Amino acid sequence: MSDALLAAYDSLLFDLDGTVYHGARVIPGAPEVIGEARAAGTAVRFVTNNASKAPAAVAEHLNGMGIDAQPDEVHTSSQAAAQVLAERLAPGAHVLVVGAQALCDEVEAVGLRPVRENSDQVEAVVQGHSPDTGWGNLAEACIAIRGGALWVASNVDKTLPTERGLLPGNGSMVAALRSATDREPIVAGKPEAPLMRTAAHGRALVVGDRLDTDIAGAVAAGLDALVVLTGVDTPASLIAAIPAERARFLAADLTGLRDSAETTLIAPKPGWVITAEQDVLQVRADGGSDPLDLLRALCATAWDTGVTEVKPLDDTAKGALSELGLIG
Repeated sequence: MSDALLAAYDSLLFDLDGTVYHGARVIPGAPEVIGEARAAGTAVRFVTNNASKAPAAVAEHLNGMGIDAQPDEVHTSSQAAAQVLAERLAPGAHVLVVGAQALCDEVEAVGLRPVRENSDQVEAVVQGHSPDTGWGNLAEACIAIRGGALWVASNVDKTLPTERGLLPGNGSMVAALRSATDREPIVAGKPEAPLMRTAAHGRALVVGDRLDTDIAGAVAAGLDALVVLTGVDTPASLIAAIPAERARFLAADLTGLRDSAETTLIAPKPGWVITAEQDVLQVRADGGSDPLDLLRALCATAWDTGVTEVKPLDDTAKGALSELGLIG
């Protein structure tokens, strides 16, 4: 396994929701692969946009799923947001927190004073995910932001992957305040580069399921990325990805880290012939059968030509495209 992706980099930066687990349910294969990466001497980091849990709580959650994790290996968007505030405010400044206690703790840890209600002393609003956020919390933040307070969002993920499916994420709550205030927040977490750069050790590979946060964050930080299909994004959205959201590697799930860079690379693949004609990618099997290899080749061709519609030219191609959900 010396040529496996899990051993080809100095560190692996794992997204959590949709990549390692769905809520309380671990994604099959994740504990074993992460353990193999450690055994290969690769540093493991967990980088999450979820600001509702402290690093120690995230590590405990992972350990409960059979994944070895230490608090100092966890990098959260609440930490990144607190750092943004500390760089812009004087020590002791009042910060209105819309989010979980973990976000309050990070604000306090950088020498600022977290509060829950607006006042003349509030100089900033920081907003992170919490399942308990309600209209009253948004109303307090709205008044503060309209009054000129600095506004920092831990992240702007519209949805949050869970074992029940996609639920509203912090970005949905940010959108409500954006609409109510006509203001834009400073975003601290992914896809901004600082969170990734802080977590990276040496030559790093970002592993995530979401193009607009995980992969865009990797691109912004100048890091390679592996995109997996266990969370938000789909084969269709990968094919249509904009340049700022394009991964270098593609796998079905974390077990793809056992494969080589050559295998998982998004590039033309033997066994599949793809041509762009009349704004359609025409697909023909030439000994190929692996739908993932086809998807890697389709992404490479689509990104090169700008053509995203697909058409099979034989039954093998039709079956593979159907398995990928690209045709009915």
